[in-house]
Amino acid sequence: MITSGEGKTKVWLKKEELEDDLIFIVGGGEKSHIGAAVLCVPGNKCQVLKYGTHKDHIVLKPIAERACEKYKKIVLTLGGIHIKNASDKEIKEVIKNCEDLARSV
Repeated sequence: MITSGEGKTKVWLKKEELEDDLIFIVGGGEKSHIGAAVLCVPGNKCQVLKYGTHKDHIVLKPIAERACEKYKKIVLTLGGIHIKNASDKEIKEVIKNCEDLARSV
């Protein structure tokens, strides 16, 4: 597991191998959840599945895209980060921390 940030803007990423494919689970904030999933297949456009009004796909998609390009494998990234009544500053910090995770895949 890798992490980025601290306090309630801290995020984490777990990598699982499923034969020739990869799964990345992302969580953090005050409560991790499943808000979205992104599936990337080499040579194809990523597919996004999101739950309700959740916007977790915004931080999951770059992780999936980078891992798919780097490993040339099918990648599924799923999860979610929740901070109750998050301020704009906290949202920007979470996004920055997730960008750090994407660089680490």
